[in-house]
Amino acid sequence: MIAIGPFFMSSLRSRNLFILGLLCAASGAGQNMDEPLLKETTTKVSDHVYVIMGFPNVAIVVGNTATLVVDTGLGPRNGATVARVAKKLAKGPRLYLTTTHFHPEHAAGDAGFPADTILIRDAVQQQELDKNGLPMVAMFSKFSPLNAELLKDVKLRTPDIIFETEATLDLGGVTARLMWLGAGHTKGDELVMVEPDSALISGDIVQNKMVPSIFGDGGTPASWLAVLDKLAPLHPRYIVPDHGDLGDESLIGKERDFLNDVGVRAMQLKKQGVSAEDAGKRITSEFKSKYPDYTGINPLANLVKLVYAESK
Repeated sequence: MIAIGPFFMSSLRSRNLFILGLLCAASGAGQNMDEPLLKETTTKVSDHVYVIMGFPNVAIVVGNTATLVVDTGLGPRNGATVARVAKKLAKGPRLYLTTTHFHPEHAAGDAGFPADTILIRDAVQQQELDKNGLPMVAMFSKFSPLNAELLKDVKLRTPDIIFETEATLDLGGVTARLMWLGAGHTKGDELVMVEPDSALISGDIVQNKMVPSIFGDGGTPASWLAVLDKLAPLHPRYIVPDHGDLGDESLIGKERDFLNDVGVRAMQLKKQGVSAEDAGKRITSEFKSKYPDYTGINPLANLVKLVYAESK
């Protein structure tokens, strides 16, 4: 059973901002793409939730009548791997697929799934995918020969269901709430809350010791914090991020504290007359010492620039 809201489409910002985002993302994404092939091994998170740990972490929610897969892996070959794992775990015949955002490791493997898979996605994410999905595939293809092989001739499938802010899937004994709560890493970030497991599949919105990265013309520090404010009352027992280690409810507070820390320090420097560029360099250096176990520190400079821009 599916309950969905009305269809909604919103406009993207300028193409120039998107290209800038591509360049920023390329430097950060390459650090995580050494092992783009997913394996057929899973970690059990809760009664109904399993995860293939890799690039990215792919969640599989198993109900008595249907199974939901969240993200595809990089290209159809990885998608086929995920589909095989989902079939082994499945208790019912129906298979749903959704994606957390439009980047290729999350959305470019749908062709590897069976033809009768029901693809569902939020409207804002779909608009990003329609406009920028294939350029992203082309960019990721250049990162390595294996990437080029995995993404060769990729075609992006049109969803069977597009929802505005929320869709509820009854999988049989377990319910998955697919939610668009606003922009963060991208404009169309989708999150999935699984009940009764109290498990949140958080996309790139809630990570474990990874610097928040706002891609291109995606969200802003304030909009990302607003999404976290909406997640906090859910009090998830388990959190499955797209990248990095699994965690619990505390990851939401840690993500919020980090973003606030960047914002407070950036505003201190701005009030002192420090330029956004110099503030980015200074905060990057400071946070390498302050958060030594965080990965992706270098994109902090872009986050600082966004804080400066937002405070005008």
